[in-house]
Amino acid sequence: MANLAMTGILEKMTGKDKDYRYMATSDLLNELNKDSFKADADLEIKLSNIIIQQLDDVAGDVSGLAVKCLAPLVKKVSEARVVEMTNKLCDKLLNGKDQHRDIASIALKTIVAEIVTQSLAQSILHSILPQLIKGITGPGTSTEIKCECLDILCDVLHKFGNLMATDHEQLLGALLSQLSSNQASVRKKTVSCIASLASSLSDDLLAKATVEVVHNLRNKGAKSEMTRTNIQMIGALSRAVGYRFGPHLTDTVPVLINYCTSASENDEELREYSLQALESFLLRCPRDISSYCDEILHLNLEYLSYDPNFTDNMEEDTDDESHEEEEDDESANEYTDDEDVSWKVRRAAAKCLAALIVSRPEMLAKLYEEACPKLIDRFKEREENVKMDVFNTFIELLRQTGNVTKGQADINELSPRWLLKQEVPKIVKSINRQLREKSIKTKVGAFSVLKELVVVLPDCLADHIGSLIPGIEKALSDKSSTSNLKIEALIFTRLVLASHSPSVFHPYIKALSSPVLSAVGERYYKVTAEALRVCGELVRVVRPNIEGVGFDFKPYVHPIYNAIMSRLTNQDQDQEVKECAISCMGLVVSTFGDNLKAELPACLPVLVDRMGNEITRLTAVKAFAVIAASRLQIDLSCVLEQVITELTAFLRKANRALRQATLGTLNSLIVAYGDKIDSSAYEVIIVELSTLISDSDLHMTALALELCCTLMADRRSSPVVGLAVRNKVLPQALALIKSSLLQGQALSALQKFFAALVYSANTSFDALLDSLLSSAKPSPQSGGVAKQALHSIAQCVAVLCLAAGDQKCSSTVKMLTEILKADTVTNSAKQHLSLLCLGEIGRRKDLSSHTHIENIVIESFQSPFEEIKSAASYALGNIAVGNLSKYLPFILDQIDNQQKKQYLLLHSLKEVIVRQSVDKAEFQDSSVEKILKLLFNHCESEEEGVRNVVAECLGKVALIEPAKLVPALKVRTTSPAAFTRATVVIAVKYSVVERPEKIDEIIYPEISSFLMLIKDHDRHVRRAAVLALSTFAHNKPNLIKALLPELLPLLYDQTMVKKDLIRIVDLGPFKHTVDDGLELRKAAFECVDTLLDSCLDQVNPSSFIVPYLQSGLDDHYDVKMPCHLILSKLADKCPSAVLAVLDSLVDPLQKTINFKPKQDAVKQEVDRNEDMIRSALRAIASLNRISGGDCSHKFKNLMNEISKSPALWEKYYSIRNE
Repeated sequence: MANLAMTGILEKMTGKDKDYRYMATSDLLNELNKDSFKADADLEIKLSNIIIQQLDDVAGDVSGLAVKCLAPLVKKVSEARVVEMTNKLCDKLLNGKDQHRDIASIALKTIVAEIVTQSLAQSILHSILPQLIKGITGPGTSTEIKCECLDILCDVLHKFGNLMATDHEQLLGALLSQLSSNQASVRKKTVSCIASLASSLSDDLLAKATVEVVHNLRNKGAKSEMTRTNIQMIGALSRAVGYRFGPHLTDTVPVLINYCTSASENDEELREYSLQALESFLLRCPRDISSYCDEILHLNLEYLSYDPNFTDNMEEDTDDESHEEEEDDESANEYTDDEDVSWKVRRAAAKCLAALIVSRPEMLAKLYEEACPKLIDRFKEREENVKMDVFNTFIELLRQTGNVTKGQADINELSPRWLLKQEVPKIVKSINRQLREKSIKTKVGAFSVLKELVVVLPDCLADHIGSLIPGIEKALSDKSSTSNLKIEALIFTRLVLASHSPSVFHPYIKALSSPVLSAVGERYYKVTAEALRVCGELVRVVRPNIEGVGFDFKPYVHPIYNAIMSRLTNQDQDQEVKECAISCMGLVVSTFGDNLKAELPACLPVLVDRMGNEITRLTAVKAFAVIAASRLQIDLSCVLEQVITELTAFLRKANRALRQATLGTLNSLIVAYGDKIDSSAYEVIIVELSTLISDSDLHMTALALELCCTLMADRRSSPVVGLAVRNKVLPQALALIKSSLLQGQALSALQKFFAALVYSANTSFDALLDSLLSSAKPSPQSGGVAKQALHSIAQCVAVLCLAAGDQKCSSTVKMLTEILKADTVTNSAKQHLSLLCLGEIGRRKDLSSHTHIENIVIESFQSPFEEIKSAASYALGNIAVGNLSKYLPFILDQIDNQQKKQYLLLHSLKEVIVRQSVDKAEFQDSSVEKILKLLFNHCESEEEGVRNVVAECLGKVALIEPAKLVPALKVRTTSPAAFTRATVVIAVKYSVVERPEKIDEIIYPEISSFLMLIKDHDRHVRRAAVLALSTFAHNKPNLIKALLPELLPLLYDQTMVKKDLIRIVDLGPFKHTVDDGLELRKAAFECVDTLLDSCLDQVNPSSFIVPYLQSGLDDHYDVKMPCHLILSKLADKCPSAVLAVLDSLVDPLQKTINFKPKQDAVKQEVDRNEDMIRSALRAIASLNRISGGDCSHKFKNLMNEISKSPALWEKYYSIRNE
């Protein structure tokens, strides 16, 4: 049937009437698009002939439809037919009539685009390439034909470049010859063709192409348009092949720089193309271009202001208001010249400079000295598009400053932040001039610069607020302002208000508030929402403290309130506006409530009403938290009961954020208004609370327990409340305490909860203690209790005892010591817990009244169970903290005399020292001497455990007594014993903590003597130095900045596989390879990872990625994981350096994601491999986010492979959406 229908269609397609032909062709297109369509050999021939024939139809719309028919046809007919059609089309293209040429070209492009199978691609390429080459190089071919052939070839190369390796040389020769064509259009298309070809060329052919182009460039007699083409060619090659162009930079860069400086005055395009090519090199070959960076910088700065036809005769510093009036006459006599294209050179220079800034974090200080003043000066650029590029370049400079100096102070005079601070007055002056311009685009650009400035240097505008206010005012209230400009101005205002101290703004509040409040009434919702956010900041600034000293805020209260109220009551508006209005009203009520007494009954019910609406309830709950926490004790009597009822109901909701906010708000409300709330409401809250306590959400648990404590602490809470807590919450708390996940905020909340239970006096201490201790008993269903849980129980017991008072406390201690004296073998779990409890109590309270308690604890050192031994050493140390003068000498004495128990006693000593270093307590001099002598004696111990404890002790003593310890540690860095050297370096690691300490300035001059042990001949010492460097980079990057140029090459060297550290152990039946360098490599990569966060400007990423990171990606499992993280970080922070070497990173990643464990692999190995693949896919996802990644064929193929494998694609998809 289908074929009968087809016959009818085919007959009509050859009819005389063009409408018939059109309809028939349209029917054919529908038939071909059906999935069920199949054609036999006979029909195939007919179809392909008739469609080719239709392409020449006199009626344009018919031939247009025929082209559309080709797309489905290619997929439905045999290869031979497609090849036959392409041959006919090529013939038409090269030898046919002029009017048929265009359609033949479109038809060929359609076919190329539709080819999916490789075999079809091969056959078509075989027949089409010789004809295209003939069309391009044939003598006497017209320009039009050449251009069409080049267009098609460009498509073919782009899609199948790597299938035609054998023809590459011939193609390259043909195309290079066309670069010297006299026709500009041919040259232009040839450039894009060669670029498409380049990405699949071998290195030798790429070199051949480059040599040829550079040779043409060196030819002094060439016409300028030929030179331009060749320069464009170099830029295009670099963009196509990325880092592979690196080796040719030594030939090309000097030539380009030379052309830039020596081109004739009116040859602007030549300069533009040269700068564009240099920009491409900077972004794609960061490693090879480094030696030319300074030259390129000077070139960019010179051309940033290149404007030969314009003399800037306006005096720079007449920057007063007189400038305003002249504005209208000025535009009349402004220089205009349609022929002048020098702006293109300035734009290219700005973009090239931006590339330099982005790819060279290590040049920041130099850029501030040389480029920053010049950029600020160029804000006055007269061509608007170029001005935007100058703004963007400056913003890149600010961003890079933020990136490089995260978390660092701007103390020294060379740090980028300090240099930026010096420029702020100039920036503000120049930007203010831009804010007075007429152009909206300019003002938007100026605000984005200011915005970025405030983000990077939060308090830098304190002295300039006054000069910026007129610009903000004008942007907000000018008739011509667009909403985009208003939004930018408001965002900037919000950031400035939030980051500076309130008093700075007080003189200008009047000028600021009226345009902001009128913006609240704008029609466009984004402006309104932004204006409301600014109002929130404004409220804080107007009355920074309750006293309201020094500034009269009262005149502003009602205008602000009325503006927000009108938005709050208005129902039909955007959700964002509703939310902003609610949070803003919360701030207004909490800040100005004492001056709004009459308005509160009208406004609070509106907020309660918003709590009933699903969309706005979360925001309203948070607003009530702000109101409840206000120091003004705002009168909520009109809505309090309703609010509490609503909130209690929210505790049942599924939305986690809502439950979390509700717990916080209830807590604030009960603290502030407990006496006005009915205690029956408390019971309901407690019942709801108890369901939220579990280890599956520790944050929620902590909030619930805190609220519970608040309820119990309320003086009037009735016995009924205590009973409810005991029946509902206590069982949950006792279940929670057994969790091995319990820590941090939840654990301290739980401790407070037990203390509160004792204080509220309706629960007996003994019953509580008993239930706590019995929760540690192993149960038949779940087995023993986790070690972490025992620690939690012990901490709660200690808090409980202290809350119950001295008498109860000492009776508990007696009971615990009795347990220890009893027979050890039968009840080890009980003993374990008793020791931990004694330690926790002893740390908080002096136990010296209990005689011989230390001897009783030390007896447990003899126990056969490891965990009891370590609990005993923990207990001894903590008991010593409670009374140093009595117990510290005892521990030191024992360490000297008891060889067997040394490790445990050292642990006790560590407990003492660590607690002291945190509490900043002092030791007596005599005991410091003793401790040091003792510790240094154990530096060389054979046991790694002992050495680690000794190192930690030394590091923490160094925090207490840096002047004594730093020299003592330094002397030992040259000790002949490797273990001693390693121990002192680890000790230094332990002495570097996040808070500023007095050791910092003492150790600063000595750091290199410790860290330079990274080139020690012993691997343990090297690893110790790497770990120490990592800790410095994380906690105190400023201390090591100056050493990094010397340290980094040594660190990178530690990331390579060292053959001499791999040994083969003969186990008889089989041999086992042991890699002693593995831990060191892992530590080194983790150190680089940390350095990327804190010292990005020192790490030169391009010299690190290849070969070091590349080898790490192909290393052992433990090394690959940190390498994937580093790769993701680099893709985010230095995309250009990663793009430059993307091809070489694909192979190791591909190998990782395709790795299959052996058939007999155990579950653990399979799981590890799964983690490995996910981690590699995470890195691939971040590579895929870099723009420009698609110029790497290998990476494209890798992405294709992932999308074709269902298992990989599913993992990749879930990772991408994380």
